[in-house]
Amino acid sequence: MIEVHEALSSSVESLRSHGLRSVLSTLGIIFGAGAVIAMLSIGAGAERQALETIDAMGLRNVLVKDKVFDRDDEKQEIRRKSAGLAFRDADAIRDAVPGVERVIAKIEVEPWKVLSAKGSAKPKVIGVSHDYPELVKLPVREGRFFGSSDEETFAQVCVIGDGVRRELFGFEAAVGRPLKINEQWLTVVGVLAAGGGPREVQGITLSGTANEIYVPVTVAERKFGRAPLKSALDELIVRMAPGAPVQESSTVIASLLDRLHGGAADYTITVPEALLEQSRKTQRLFDIVMGAIASISLIVGGIGIMNIMLATVLERTREIGVRRAVGARQVDIRNQFVIEAFTITAAGGVLGILMGVAIAKGVAFYAGWKTIVTVFSVVLSVGVSVGVGLIFGIYPALRAARLDPIESLRYE
Repeated sequence: MIEVHEALSSSVESLRSHGLRSVLSTLGIIFGAGAVIAMLSIGAGAERQALETIDAMGLRNVLVKDKVFDRDDEKQEIRRKSAGLAFRDADAIRDAVPGVERVIAKIEVEPWKVLSAKGSAKPKVIGVSHDYPELVKLPVREGRFFGSSDEETFAQVCVIGDGVRRELFGFEAAVGRPLKINEQWLTVVGVLAAGGGPREVQGITLSGTANEIYVPVTVAERKFGRAPLKSALDELIVRMAPGAPVQESSTVIASLLDRLHGGAADYTITVPEALLEQSRKTQRLFDIVMGAIASISLIVGGIGIMNIMLATVLERTREIGVRRAVGARQVDIRNQFVIEAFTITAAGGVLGILMGVAIAKGVAFYAGWKTIVTVFSVVLSVGVSVGVGLIFGIYPALRAARLDPIESLRYE
């Protein structure tokens, strides 16, 4: 039997003697393997980023937001029917919807100046309830978040993002220092852990925490004015109890608000749990489409492998006859050409992996997307590439094995 290392040596020599043809025949495998790696890496990164964003929104939460109107006349017409989101809506949801664990009000302030003794900034100022960090995973790095007593006593305190800390206080400690929002002085009681920038999933954008200042919702309501026709609240976050049907509860909340607002439809409801399902469906569709594209490349590559192997069989017909004449069996000839097909496809698979990783890293660098190259994607890429090569290489191998030794020796 022909030894494996002899077959490998013969394969390498064949590839070397027909370098250009070998490269051209493996391009399909290279592109197919690269597409598999890039597809899985980009897909895994996108899924991870979407899951992190949705998880930050809270899978047990229902987000009720004041609707944004493009035209003032449209807003005026709506305000004749409803004043928009208000604290009474929070109380009604808490009392009337089964399974509600808590309801948090949120007010977005539009500051025209934010100053400290060290500098100025243009952050987003948000009024929230004291238990807001528990619902959206908002870690405090220094100091503390304001408590229920701060809310009840209208304490003029705030918690700032890491970016705001750098702009207003530089490298100095911020906790205990005063800052001025519009004409109101507040004391910093906490600094948030460094967070990322804005994130978007399924059309929903979450702003990063670095450029945000949080104040008690009661302070935001009393100390900072609201623009004309603006509702009292910008958002309600409804946390459902464990086991409560979140999506069904969102329907109940919508019906309740329709009655309270006179059918004005001046709010929107977002259910992160539903977004998660939609994100997974979108990811599956993306995987199917990209998988189809990669499969086409691999099939084209497989056809190229078959063509070069058939050409190789034709060129080496006399060599095959000599080997058969000195005792090589059909299975030995078959195995030799199968190993050659394996060598070609394995080389194409490795080059494809390098190309796919380069594409994934390039996408991550230039587009700012998160990409994840996993061991599974590498193994799958190599496995599929080699598998396709072997499938398309088996026919030339069988054809070589079935050549008549006498006719092969006569071949010129």
